[in-house]
Amino acid sequence: MKIIIVTDAWEPQVNGVVRTLGKTRDYLKSFGHDVTMITPQRFKTVPCPSYPSIRLAILPYRKLARILRDKQANAIHIATEGPLGQAARRWCLRHHVRFTTSYHTQFPEYLRLRAPIPLSWSYAFLRRFHQPAERTLVPTKSQQTRLQSHGFDKVEVWGRGVDTQVFQPENPVTLDLPKPIFVNMGRVAVEKNIEAFLDLDLPGSKLVIGDGPDKAQLEKRYPDVVFAGAKFGEELASWLAGCDVFVFPSKTDTFGLVILEAMACGLPVAAYPVTGPIDIIDQGSTGWMDDNLQLAAQQALTLNKADCIYFAGLNSWTACSREFESKMFNNTPEPPANALTEVV
Repeated sequence: MKIIIVTDAWEPQVNGVVRTLGKTRDYLKSFGHDVTMITPQRFKTVPCPSYPSIRLAILPYRKLARILRDKQANAIHIATEGPLGQAARRWCLRHHVRFTTSYHTQFPEYLRLRAPIPLSWSYAFLRRFHQPAERTLVPTKSQQTRLQSHGFDKVEVWGRGVDTQVFQPENPVTLDLPKPIFVNMGRVAVEKNIEAFLDLDLPGSKLVIGDGPDKAQLEKRYPDVVFAGAKFGEELASWLAGCDVFVFPSKTDTFGLVILEAMACGLPVAAYPVTGPIDIIDQGSTGWMDDNLQLAAQQALTLNKADCIYFAGLNSWTACSREFESKMFNNTPEPPANALTEVV
């Protein structure tokens, strides 16, 4: 089968959305599918205001339409709501081609942190964007419920996985830091609520792995915290395995792929009881959730690492890619003949 995935989020960005789409592409190919990614790498781009590491495609419709016309895919999935997602949606609607979408990021909440835009406006925009899709895929049951409460329909769950060949507890790096080591990894940005972790009064050390627009100013404000920068693959896994507790302070993630990756390295997780953590963490076994994040971190320190490793192993990329595959092809026909004749 020919599959096209359209996404505004792509390499060299480092985040859960990019990892999810990259892994899904790889596994779909291993299942025998012909997968084409339409990403900003194919287009002229400009940096996103206030977030220059994110590149936005400039006027992508004509080139994107040509790719969609020529490829004649059996299934089209629009993963993001940016310029590429908007252009792909426009083309599909113009040619009566069915498509699916996914909702990876709590965009209204993120945007509200950076600009005084009412949540109702953002949700209205997103509801309109996703409404024509055959189905909108979300990573958790609680995110499905959240979107339905905002008037979305045809919302279905598509889970997430972890690569336990990379993220595993072997070969931990020896960190010359006072124990215990509480760690956070991911994009260092305001929407991740990372200051809630940095402000905690905890024994031992606090470590931040990752990069992002707020890293430089947070390093100055929190000189006692170790900011290790971005790590990848087996090196990242070794750093995680050398720590004791993973602290996940975000209140706006739809899933939190890093939670599974940390568990696979043997780390219990401390988090708020919000969308994402409540769908992943087994309270008192693989982590601790509490509105008091400091208490959650202290309780997580007492948990058994083996339980975390076992749980992470149950969540494979093969299973979630098969789930994506089934939702893509269910009621998603070939593009109509008129899609072939568009002048671009």
